Amino acid sequence: MKLAVTVDSDVHAKVLDAAEAEGTSVSAWITAAARRALLVRDGLAAVREWEAEHGPLTPAELEAARTRLERSKSRRKHSSR
Repeated sequence: MKLAVTVDSDVHAKVLDAAEAEGTSVSAWITAAARRALLVRDGLAAVREWEAEHGPLTPAELEAARTRLERSKSRRKHSSR
């Protein structure tokens, strides 16, 4: 699909730099960024849904989630080398 968008000049420059640094086209970089944003949006909606049914996540549950995310990030960094 073709889509025309307008972005602020500072965002434009950063997108161009990021795409170049990753060795990809601007279109591919924007598509990947949009996919990530949609995953985050869906994840936040799922958390809201869960909390509506079960109550707010506790500080301990939030900390456990942060720990899992950090471990996951660490494994991805080491496996991509």
